[in-house]
Amino acid sequence: MKWQCSSFEFDSRMPIVMGILNVTPDSFSDGGLYDSSENALVHARQMVADGAEIIDVGGESTRPGAAPVSVEEECRRVLEVVRTLASEGICVSIDTRHALVARECVAAGASIINDVSGFRDPEMLQLAAETNAGLVVMHMQGNPQTMQADPHYLDVVAEVADYLRLQALALEKAGVDRARIAIDPGPGFGKTYSQTVELVRNFQEFVRVGYPVVTAVSRKKYIGQAYKIEDPFARDEASAEETLLACELGASILRIHNVSCLKRTLQQLRPYVLLGLGSNVALVAHPGEEQEGKIAQINHAIGQLCLLPDSQIIDISSFYESEPAYYADQEAFVNAVVLLRTGLSPQDLLGKCQAIEASLGRNRTIENGPRTCDIDILDFQGMVCETETLTLPHPRIQERDFVVKPLLEISPNHVLANDTLVSLDQAKLGAAQRIG
Repeated sequence: MKWQCSSFEFDSRMPIVMGILNVTPDSFSDGGLYDSSENALVHARQMVADGAEIIDVGGESTRPGAAPVSVEEECRRVLEVVRTLASEGICVSIDTRHALVARECVAAGASIINDVSGFRDPEMLQLAAETNAGLVVMHMQGNPQTMQADPHYLDVVAEVADYLRLQALALEKAGVDRARIAIDPGPGFGKTYSQTVELVRNFQEFVRVGYPVVTAVSRKKYIGQAYKIEDPFARDEASAEETLLACELGASILRIHNVSCLKRTLQQLRPYVLLGLGSNVALVAHPGEEQEGKIAQINHAIGQLCLLPDSQIIDISSFYESEPAYYADQEAFVNAVVLLRTGLSPQDLLGKCQAIEASLGRNRTIENGPRTCDIDILDFQGMVCETETLTLPHPRIQERDFVVKPLLEISPNHVLANDTLVSLDQAKLGAAQRIG
């Protein structure tokens, strides 16, 4: 999936590092360090040298209880910095909730508008439609003055995801190309410690909304509470680890204070893999329980996938029942797609998947015929190959309805390693319907 930000284009299959530049006297993490243009520019250039692809400039502290800043003062703080960095060919994001500030900064060369209030202001919505800037839609309950006054949710993950979906759709209805939109669940903004932890441990749910996902956890209070680190400046290692976790769960735009620390930590990032699972043979105790038996077979396979070394299941689609494809004289299938992070090589993973199939009684006597369990490697991040035993991406993904539907459920607008966009347009075989 591409994220289009004015003349800049980012591939959200790979981590995109956004360095934080607070030109404010009162930010919780670095207030006053970069409130002169000279200091701010030196720091921004160092972050770019360390590997930041975007510099996010903010002129108003949005920490809990922060006093509001006039638009004139905010512009005074940020405009020279934005203009200078943009003139040097750097992708600049303006972190603001004020339409006038955003407008002035876009005119000065900013390529991204990062709005912590989620484009709720009609003027900000109109500006978004008038520009070609990239947009970050963030969730915040209330405003910086009120957001930590007893935030309440019945289901914080579902409610934040629904909000972001609706705000992104509002932008699209206003004429914004969806390729320009990214979403930020807003950890710590109108969330308690436990709500924030629940949010950041479920970033895969925000990937399902269908836009690139931002993670902005750097130096935040919840990290101090979780890791027992009171000083925000001492939270950089923990911030990098939390950002890595969010990245493995699917976040792709990584907003961070200490860029060099994050880049070192990202060396641990494992490739993602999409696996297709199917079953149409299952032993059942009673007639009429065939579907449940097939689901049980797939769940057995998922259980064994959980035990793979240096691997972690990130997301699992719903179950889908499908018509047989290729070989018609057999029972209906139950299918699912699993998203995995793994340090295994493709060939090692293939061998382990085949061992799981064998343990569940897989019989290969009839090509495309009945099977207790089938596990296909559909897509392996960054891997395109064709060997005697393995072709990646899987050459038949696009024609299989029973693969495309569950795949797009957990990874909307997915682009394969060979740069092919997965869509339902060509999925003509094995018509599938979600179960339940």
